[in-house]
Amino acid sequence: KMQKNLLKTLKIKIKIKQKTRNQKQKNNNFNQKISMSNKYLLDNIKKLREMTGVGFNDCKLALDETNGDLEKSVEFLRKKGIAKASKKMSRTASEGLALVKEEEGQISLIEINTETDFVAKNQDFINFCKELSEINFATKGDLNKINDTKMKNGILVKDNLVNLIAKIGEKITIRRSNFFDNAKGLNFAYVHSAIEKGIGKIISVVKLDGVSSGKNDEIGSKIAMHIAALNPLALDKDNIDKTIIDKEMEIIKAEITNAGKPDEMAEKISKGKISKFLNDNSLLNQLWIMDPKKKVSEVLKENSLDKQLKILDFVRYKVGEGI
Repeated sequence: KMQKNLLKTLKIKIKIKQKTRNQKQKNNNFNQKISMSNKYLLDNIKKLREMTGVGFNDCKLALDETNGDLEKSVEFLRKKGIAKASKKMSRTASEGLALVKEEEGQISLIEINTETDFVAKNQDFINFCKELSEINFATKGDLNKINDTKMKNGILVKDNLVNLIAKIGEKITIRRSNFFDNAKGLNFAYVHSAIEKGIGKIISVVKLDGVSSGKNDEIGSKIAMHIAALNPLALDKDNIDKTIIDKEMEIIKAEITNAGKPDEMAEKISKGKISKFLNDNSLLNQLWIMDPKKKVSEVLKENSLDKQLKILDFVRYKVGEGI
């Protein structure tokens, strides 16, 4: 009887040991699976971050939501990025860059805005702007065509813009663009304080008729520089927007009234001030930046050769102006 009891006790102990060993084996297998799972997850997070430039937590969330599917995770993040971007679009973006591209006598300009100057110096943003400038030239400054054009990575401009907003975390906008063809006249551009060739904060372009290449073409670059410095509103006094003139007249009259001047004197003063405003803001009547004794119109006459020099068109971009 004692032997039977002893054998029974031994069998129980052997079973307990076997169960313990089995449990340890299960735990080891479970831990290995967790370890392998964690490694797989970390590797996928790393891959996803490299693919999208998005942060660790967002990548982990995307992988969790899509059961580790990388392609679906990219799509998930893009959708999330669009949501983030739409919130950011209500903020003001008045920094950024202006870019100009010249080729075969044709010139394109484009302005891309950010919220801060810090992001304007970000290399990802600069590279995006450079490629956008190339596309702007190819589409002749058509913003709708620009947005629907594929970039080098095979993704549309408008989608790359959303991805860049999600990555950088600031509002980014493609604000405006222009294109100067070479059908009539010659085009000249000037970039003030360029950070790279064709990239800066102030850019001006002017189209001139009557230029003889190699003889008087230097005047084109000088006029472009003048436009960048003095910011004319229009070519001549008659071309200045009437609403701008009316607003300026309103300010002038209020200033004179507040100074306590009599009515007859106020009328004379206001006419003199508005005349000066029109001259100071129309390109042909502005004093030449390189010789203030002359007007731009006089400089054009002086530099004319076989044909009278004429300014056919011009534009000036200052990043963030008017925003």
